[in-house]
Amino acid sequence: MMRSLASAAVLLAATGMTTAAMAQTTAPASASAPLANPPIPEGGFATSDATDPYLWLEEVDGARAMEWVKAHNERSLGILQGDPRYEPLHQQALAIVQSKDRIPAPGFNHDGTITNFWQDADHVRGVWRKTTLDSYRSETPQWETVLDFDALAASEGKNWVYKGASCLPPDERLCLVSLSDGGKDAVVVREFDSVSKTFVENGFSLPESKGGASWIDADTLLISRDFGPGTLTTSNYPMIVKRLTRGQTVDQAETVFTGQPSDVSVSGYALRDADGVIKATLINRAVNFYESETFRLNADGSTTKLELPAKSDINALVQGQLIVSMKQDWTAPSGQTFLTGDVIAWNLDAWLADSKTQAKLVIRPTERQAIEGLTATRNKLVVALFDNVRGGIEVYDPSDWSHSRMDLPRNVTVGVGSASETDDRLFVSVAGYLNPSSLYLADAATGAAAVVKSLPAKFDATGMQVDQFEARSADGTMIPYFVVHKSDIPMDGSNPTLLYGYGGFENSLLPGYSATVGKLWLERGGVYVVANTRGGGEFGPKWHDAALQENRHKAHEDFQAVALDLEARHITSQPKLGIMGGSQGGLFMGAMLTQRPDLINAAVIQVPLFDMLRFNKLLAGASWQGEYGNPDVPEERAWIQAYSPYQNLRAGMNYPEVFIHTSTKDDRVHPGHARKAAARLEELGYPVLFYENTDGGHAAGANLLETARRIALEYTYLTRRLMDQPAQQ
Repeated sequence: MMRSLASAAVLLAATGMTTAAMAQTTAPASASAPLANPPIPEGGFATSDATDPYLWLEEVDGARAMEWVKAHNERSLGILQGDPRYEPLHQQALAIVQSKDRIPAPGFNHDGTITNFWQDADHVRGVWRKTTLDSYRSETPQWETVLDFDALAASEGKNWVYKGASCLPPDERLCLVSLSDGGKDAVVVREFDSVSKTFVENGFSLPESKGGASWIDADTLLISRDFGPGTLTTSNYPMIVKRLTRGQTVDQAETVFTGQPSDVSVSGYALRDADGVIKATLINRAVNFYESETFRLNADGSTTKLELPAKSDINALVQGQLIVSMKQDWTAPSGQTFLTGDVIAWNLDAWLADSKTQAKLVIRPTERQAIEGLTATRNKLVVALFDNVRGGIEVYDPSDWSHSRMDLPRNVTVGVGSASETDDRLFVSVAGYLNPSSLYLADAATGAAAVVKSLPAKFDATGMQVDQFEARSADGTMIPYFVVHKSDIPMDGSNPTLLYGYGGFENSLLPGYSATVGKLWLERGGVYVVANTRGGGEFGPKWHDAALQENRHKAHEDFQAVALDLEARHITSQPKLGIMGGSQGGLFMGAMLTQRPDLINAAVIQVPLFDMLRFNKLLAGASWQGEYGNPDVPEERAWIQAYSPYQNLRAGMNYPEVFIHTSTKDDRVHPGHARKAAARLEELGYPVLFYENTDGGHAAGANLLETARRIALEYTYLTRRLMDQPAQQ
């Protein structure tokens, strides 16, 4: 749950796009070393609360702040929506996001039926529905509505956004439905009967809070919530796990675990086998964003800490084997040594009885490989293994851990989807930058896979190609990146080019199909570039760790190196180069803006982090100190202050007009970051477009109408900045 900063940002950009024919070449050395920001003097702008004139913009719903938002929205929307190109782009975006010929994302139920959450023009908030597998595989599935969220919102007068459901195995009749008011991370949880299709009268009902709720049995939950003063961590996540029995109020629930205020969060869940039988009840204590402790909740209410490395993930339980991935080098109690990136397995019962039980090494990726997905069917372990950002599916047999490759297209992005717990079937997605997504129904037992759904082309890819290049970063590391473009573009620096990056939290930017990027940018002659910088997970945990904390600057240098390489290859030039990123990627854009404004002429900065000297004091910010460091520690503050965009905005620079957008309802990355960035730029005399959606949460859109508007605003801005500008002579 806590590694979720990345998720909405990737959705925001709609970058997920691979191709079966990617050219790969090695880049020349970067043209120049990255420029460092000059030191900020003691007492400089926003280095303390006393020197930050815009703290009032952190009052999310403050009257003064909202008047400022209203004025900026009116100006920015007037400019962008007033552009004659906005409405055609808006209609194209709306048609794409509301289209009904998208692939419905399927989920296996234990009874073999398929569930799906669906949004379109008729279901803007969405509908939870189900059908049979045979019907799903047909051209016109017959869907049965389980819960209509548009109807629910209308009947209750609420701005409900669906945030998922957890159903009690094995029959999965009773479900915990999470509902967000306007898209916030905080949710209310209500018990729902999926057979009668009604909320359970006097059933489990949890008030709005961040946190989780997990089934133990039909009458018992483990809940981690805001239980009142002193029950949240400094990251504003739950610090306490309680056992709630049917009929009790939340206040009457029994405390089973209490973490520390300095923790990120705590949560509880049941580890079940394929038949839904609980094999262990576990408590996870996230000490920081990357380090955690796992405890077994014993029958007498006591807890036993499990012998696992601090940086590791429990991934699956298959045929009695517990699958764990290593995020650090580790010597187990058995004396065995494992390396960062390894996937290992224990016989669960034997290991719980004796922590010195020998583990089995299942996978050891190479330096240019990464595991991007891992799931279990009833009898098999299925792994999406990527080699140099190209994917394939490997199937492992727990009886001897032999493995074979699934019969799927090569040199593409693959994703493991929902897996059956009654047999070895699962869904696998396959996509390319220029190839519409396809969904396969695969059998892990035989390795066979057949297409069940294919997305029709949403843009004309005729005459387009995908290249994979590498740029040399400041320390000599080669950074891969993808370029999607029309084959006949002139190599004279005249091509409007959008460079996307993220660079954090081990989030990999994998190739995939994006209809909006294709229709609103590529079709119109734009070039689209995705940078696989350090900080991501494209080559496993080490690729991420290389840009952690004091090494954050390496990710910024990687992104700059890609921009320099694009210009060295004459794909684009400064007047034609724009950048885009959200959340952590918004911080990425801010670093590029303040360090190398000479390389760019546009920046779309989405729901960003920007004031890195106060990030840990705003909403969930303290949870990300494992990624960035703690600005309240002098040594760590020094490296953070060196790149924090808010403090490093300066007069006399050639900053382009930027487009910054955020959401009032974002309770993950505080909207104050974006507001203060815009205010400071304006104070220094720079043009800036700022837009704040009053709904939407961290995804910046509570429904499809808002999503289409955001996309159209972005591409109208990019058109004005990059397609209208003369090329560099």
